[in-house]
Amino acid sequence: MNVTLRQLRVFRAVAENRNFSRAGDQIGLTQPAVSRSIVELEGQLGLKLLDRTTREVALTEAGHSLAARLDRLLDELEQTLLDVQGMSNARRGKVRVASSPTLSANLMPACIAACARDEPDIELVLLDRIQQDVLDSVRAGEVDFGVVIEPASQDDLACETILEDPFCLVLPPGHRLAGRKQVRWSALDGEAMVLLDHASGSRRLIDQALAQHGARCVIQQQVGHPTTAFRMVEAGIGISVMPALAVPPAGLRSLEVRPLTPRVERAVMLVHRRNRAPAPLAQRVWQLIRQTTASVHPAP
Repeated sequence: MNVTLRQLRVFRAVAENRNFSRAGDQIGLTQPAVSRSIVELEGQLGLKLLDRTTREVALTEAGHSLAARLDRLLDELEQTLLDVQGMSNARRGKVRVASSPTLSANLMPACIAACARDEPDIELVLLDRIQQDVLDSVRAGEVDFGVVIEPASQDDLACETILEDPFCLVLPPGHRLAGRKQVRWSALDGEAMVLLDHASGSRRLIDQALAQHGARCVIQQQVGHPTTAFRMVEAGIGISVMPALAVPPAGLRSLEVRPLTPRVERAVMLVHRRNRAPAPLAQRVWQLIRQTTASVHPAP
């Protein structure tokens, strides 16, 4: 097999753009040159990577499999070449971090800004994915590490907790529980609820807390994003249990937020594959995320 770096880069551009002409513009090749590289790559591999029509380019199953791993492989190869050439001395490169949605929205922006300020030679690439996809990416080696809510299974992962994030109650001002300074979990028994769906790393912990405190709730809606839940609470569909990190720092203009007691927290963790330490650049970003989180969200 004689697969070239150029062929792989061309394939990555086509997979990203789903168009030969746009891929060529991205990497500085003509459309015929792009097409020729793809044909050569498919010939070397002995299988079809793309389905082509006059309107679009679609990845085959083999194409999806290659594309899922290629960014990581090319990043590592480029970093290795830089190291071998002595150009970076392990100071310059790209670090790929996957993060679940509420963390991508409410934790990672400060970390990305801190990286740009304190580590300008490191490009922090964030992959915003649902929790299970983050864990799959970590286990498959597609990213350097992940930022997740404590996984149910950690046997094959090395984990470090960087934040304990308590759950809180979000409800309309006129609700019967809104007059309390804090609300017991047991007081939620019988309430109509709008909760994050099971793709969220938090839902398992919310269900456990409700069951532990005897709160049998009526789940009216299950949604993928906190903002959707907030709008539904505003509409009177139900009340919601949310991680405190999902509530904007300035609060919610038309809703009330109350602490839940006893305090139940979700652990926000950095995770990588067990027995495979992150590369030096990734370790620096790992430490930066830990420090930034401690600074922006100090422990009570």
